Amino acid sequence: MSLPSKQIPAAAHDESSILLEAVIQLAESPLTQIAEKLRSAVSPYLGCSALVVFTEECTGRPQKKCGAEEIISRVTIEELDRVRTSLSDLSPRWGRQLIGGQMREALVLKSSTNALLVLTDPVQVLSRSEATDLAVVVRLWHLAAVRIREKVAEAPPSYLRESRAASAERARITAELTDQHSTTLETLLAVLRSPAQDDATARRTVTDLAATALVFLRTQNDRTAALLEEAVVTAFQRLLEDLKPLVRFRGIDMQFVEPPINGRALPGEVAHAARAIVRGLVLAMVEQKEVHRIRTQWDCDGTNLLINMRDDGKGELSLNADSLKRLEQRVEALHGRISVEVIAGWGADVSVVLPLDPPQSTSTEGAMWNLGPREEEVLRLLVAGLRNRAIAGELQVSENTIKFHMRNLFRKLGVSSRAEAISLAVRMGFPLTTPTPQH
Repeated sequence: MSLPSKQIPAAAHDESSILLEAVIQLAESPLTQIAEKLRSAVSPYLGCSALVVFTEECTGRPQKKCGAEEIISRVTIEELDRVRTSLSDLSPRWGRQLIGGQMREALVLKSSTNALLVLTDPVQVLSRSEATDLAVVVRLWHLAAVRIREKVAEAPPSYLRESRAASAERARITAELTDQHSTTLETLLAVLRSPAQDDATARRTVTDLAATALVFLRTQNDRTAALLEEAVVTAFQRLLEDLKPLVRFRGIDMQFVEPPINGRALPGEVAHAARAIVRGLVLAMVEQKEVHRIRTQWDCDGTNLLINMRDDGKGELSLNADSLKRLEQRVEALHGRISVEVIAGWGADVSVVLPLDPPQSTSTEGAMWNLGPREEEVLRLLVAGLRNRAIAGELQVSENTIKFHMRNLFRKLGVSSRAEAISLAVRMGFPLTTPTPQH
C-alpha cells in the first residue's frame, strides 16, 4: 500500500533541504565551530552583525562567538551574565542591550540548559512571517544548546579535569583581585578624605598606591593568561605519560623526538587536541599488521605545532578509515591539516599541522596551492635561492622544521624537487623576497 502523495512547491523543497542541512551541521559541529554553524543555520531567517553564545558548561571557554570583530572582541562575561539574569523565562526578547561596551539592538534568548544566545543588530532576511522565522531560530538555538551540553558530557575525563582546574584557579584569582582592589580603593578614599594631609601629600600618596595596584593587576593578568597556555615541552611530556600504558602492554618500540625547549607556548585547546590526535594515530598504527616501531616528532615553528609520525608497517594506513576520519575532523576543527603518505611494504608517514592562532587570510599566490602562511614564507625564501639551513636561520626555526614544510610544499605543488618547485613558483608569478642579511 502506497501513501498518498501531495505536490510540494520547489521553493518549499529548497527551504526544507536548507533547514535539514542546517540541523545536520549543528548536530555534527565540534564545540569550536558551534557559533559559526549556528549563525549559518539562522542566516536564512535572521541576519546579524555578531552571534555570541554564553554557557557555563564550557568552563574553559564560556563564550562561543563569531561575526563583527569590534563586537566579539569586546563583549564581556559580565555583560552576558547581566543579560541572562534579566531574562525570566525562555521567551525571546528584542531590544537594546549593553553588548561589547555599547548599547546595541539585539535579540536575546535563554535555553533550558541556562545558556544564552545574543544576536546583535538582527534583521529579517525575507518578507515572510516574522513569527515563523523567529520560531525556527528559537528551535535551532535550543538544538545547539543541547548539543553543547552533550559535547561537554562526551569530552574525555582529562579534558574535564583540566577545564575544571582552570575554572577553579580563575575563580580563586578573581577573589584575590576583588579583595586586593577593594582594599586599595578603600585606602585611596581614606587618603583623599583625610584632613591630616595637605593636597600635595595626598596626591603623592594616592599616585604611589595606584601605581602599585596597577603593577599587581598586570601581574595577575599575565598569570591568568598563562592558565590558557601550555609550554610545548610540558605538553609533549604529558603525551609521553599518556602513552606509557600503551607502550608497556603492546610491546611497541616508541621513539620520540622532543620539541625545542624554547618553542612557543601552545593554546590549551591545541595542546589538548594534539595529544588526543597522537593517541588516536598510535592506536590506528598499532592495529595494522607487523607494526613494531612508531616514531613521533613534535616541533613548533612559531606559527604552527608540527606533528610527524611514522611506522614500520606494511603501508596500509589510510585517511579513508573511520578512525582517521574522526581524527581528520578534529584537525580541521582547529583549522589544521593532516596528510598520510604510504609506501607499500615500508610503512606510513603522517604529517599534522595545527595553527596556534586563528586562521588568517592567505595571499592570492598562496591560495592557488592552499598554502599556509608559514609555507608561503618558506616558498618565497626557496625561490630566493636559500638552502634549508639558511631558511631555518631566516625564520628562526630548526632545519628539521624546514624539511617538514618542504615535504608539504612539494606535495601541494605536485613536484618532487627544489628545482621543480622554484620553476613552478616563478612561472605562476609567485613573488620573490629579499632575505635579511645575516650578520
